[in-house]
Amino acid sequence: MAEVNLTLIQTFYQVARNGSYSAAARELNLSYQSAANHVRRLEQQMQQALVESDQGAKKIRLTPRGVALYNLLHPELDIMLERLSLVVASQRAVLRIGLPQAIFFYLLPPILKQFQARFPGVEVIAYERDTSLAELVKNGSLDVCINERFFGDPVVQQSLLGTYYLSLVYPKSWGPPPAPSDIPAWSRGRPLITYEPGQTLRNIALDFLSKGGGQSEPTISASGSSSVQKCVERGLGFSIIPTWCVTPEDQDLVQVKINVLPPVAVYFGQALFMAKNTYVQALHEQCRVSLVGTALEAADRALGA
Repeated sequence: MAEVNLTLIQTFYQVARNGSYSAAARELNLSYQSAANHVRRLEQQMQQALVESDQGAKKIRLTPRGVALYNLLHPELDIMLERLSLVVASQRAVLRIGLPQAIFFYLLPPILKQFQARFPGVEVIAYERDTSLAELVKNGSLDVCINERFFGDPVVQQSLLGTYYLSLVYPKSWGPPPAPSDIPAWSRGRPLITYEPGQTLRNIALDFLSKGGGQSEPTISASGSSSVQKCVERGLGFSIIPTWCVTPEDQDLVQVKINVLPPVAVYFGQALFMAKNTYVQALHEQCRVSLVGTALEAADRALGA
């Protein structure tokens, strides 16, 4: 192999040791299909079959090449992973998170406050961005990503935290609100303020508006929701942003929940080998408890269905 992928090697090792994809998937907190895909990718890299199984059989068999590889890995791989875990746990006093500005600005502070109380010696570095997060996690530049984009990458494990709706926001001086289904027509000819090219929420907004014959050419593009909202407050145009970005204090804005669009999902992701890291597990659990049914959905309930 020209390049060793530790995630694929680890999955094969667990499949070989446990004798089945399902058992390995449980051990690694993966889906059955992801475990099988990892082994297939390793076989493609090695250009040899490693595992055999009969149709519908729960157990697998190792090919001669698979047996040889397993024997080479055992028990050194367990020792190596244990040492790696100790190094990460004892030396890594930093947790690097990649996430869109809106999630960091509006949702993460109370979560980080609880995380800090539990791990006062850990520095949290937040990279406020939406694009390239999967690659940054895979190449080790990030430990965690929290965002609305599902990568479908077997190396970057993601779990659903919750969903939220988007809202139309515009200056109150523009008049009464349109019905959600009328927003594309209402937007025609009005200045649109949205996110930078490539960001998930920009793509959703432009697709929604253009399909309904509305405004599809932004007037201003900004890096995050706080910047977008500030431009709207200044009367520079309208935008489509998460419902929870608008608070009761924003009295100069009109907000219309766009319930004709599917809710937007928010995912927590990390590299597979980081799944058992103490800091990552703690942050994941805190996000799950704090966001599911609370911050993500509170604004939606306040605005009504």
